Amino acid sequence: MAALAGILQELGHRVSGSDEQVYPPMSTFLEKLGITVQIGYRPENLNPAPDVVVVGNVIRRENPEAQAVLEKNLPRLSLPEALNHFLVAGRQSIVVAGTHGKTTTTALIAWLLHATGRDPGFMVGGIAKNFQSNYRVGTGPYVVLEGDEYDTAFFDKRPKFLHFQPHLAVLTSVEFDHADIYADLDAVKRSFESFLAQTPPASSILACGDAPSVREVCRQATGNVEYYGLGEEVTWRAAKITPGNGGARFTLVKDGTAWGEFFLPLLGVHNVLNATAALAVLAKTGGGPAELQAALLGFQGVRRRLEKACELQEVLILDDFAHHPTEVAATLAAVRQGYPGRRLLAVFEPRTNTSRRKVFQKPYIAAFAEADLILVREPPDLWKVPEEDRFSSWQLVQDLISGGKKAFYFPDTDHLFHSLCRGLRPRDVVAVMSNGHFDHLVTRLCQALGASENPGL
Repeated sequence: MAALAGILQELGHRVSGSDEQVYPPMSTFLEKLGITVQIGYRPENLNPAPDVVVVGNVIRRENPEAQAVLEKNLPRLSLPEALNHFLVAGRQSIVVAGTHGKTTTTALIAWLLHATGRDPGFMVGGIAKNFQSNYRVGTGPYVVLEGDEYDTAFFDKRPKFLHFQPHLAVLTSVEFDHADIYADLDAVKRSFESFLAQTPPASSILACGDAPSVREVCRQATGNVEYYGLGEEVTWRAAKITPGNGGARFTLVKDGTAWGEFFLPLLGVHNVLNATAALAVLAKTGGGPAELQAALLGFQGVRRRLEKACELQEVLILDDFAHHPTEVAATLAAVRQGYPGRRLLAVFEPRTNTSRRKVFQKPYIAAFAEADLILVREPPDLWKVPEEDRFSSWQLVQDLISGGKKAFYFPDTDHLFHSLCRGLRPRDVVAVMSNGHFDHLVTRLCQALGASENPGL
């Protein structure tokens, strides 16, 4: 929604918005754009009446501002409808979908298009550091969009990505998530099948062939499917992956023949997969290995995706968006790869509608395998989940301890923060993982490390 606000303003429209709370990086992003955000939802926020109201999917029908939109019969659009109308507007869209990896892959494609002179528009679910923005209008023939499987709006419960008609689609992964709207993995699969089934027959689809669930979903595709991955039975394969200084070197193989040698300045095999998808997309738009080698070297990543927040008193703080067990495992494996020999502390807040539910109670145990020390807080707003469905951070910690891990449970962020500060040692690497602000824990840790006198450090 912040990206859309910026797009609309750049296109010459006057934009304002409402939210319950706004926190960095989006709060500072909107502030720099000069876009007014009203804190709290009230009917008077719609005075004078706007020409159109764009309604995000977190807004429920009973929201007082949504009720005013309905009562006044104001013109309304959902986020994907607005993107189609204002940003795509006849250009060719590249849509990246999947349970994991879509934000980084979208940002990678947008950067590679930009760096090779194709001037794309894009919308991504995070701040792309190369642009210091999560959107760009652009003037080139392509618009790159992050295709979300979450529902569209209170008046349209379909997944958002069903609104897009991609010229080229990328499918990174298919796993169970969003337990508040999907009953099980089969329901998730059906939504992705619908996405691929409604892509134009002339479209191209690049899908991660390493995942059986992705291949199963792709059987419903109407477009031409090519697979990428680490395995042998793919068109585009990342081979000879070698960790390097702050990233990884790899060979991109197409149809069994080396296509190019690349260095990705991001940690983790999961990011090599993301880069493989992005490079394959660029090849389909006419990009060649030489120009893409240089372009990939310049990719700076996405805010809050294994982002270095600070390194003070020989302690490194990393900020990451991981919340699904697969993402937690991939993040910690990447940190272990990038900082061998250092103590790895995993600090986790189960905040999403899914991670607050017990559906992942057992999978989270294996997700923390790479961590030396694990700190888990009680899920916030647990009261929103029926008691019989609630995830237990305390039980996770007990299971981790039973498995030989050193783990601690905390009822809230304040207790976790103070305990963490008392236990930090030189050369520690702290990976803070949450899809929310985690009560500004990362900022507080950096401030504590930077204090001239801190008895806990």
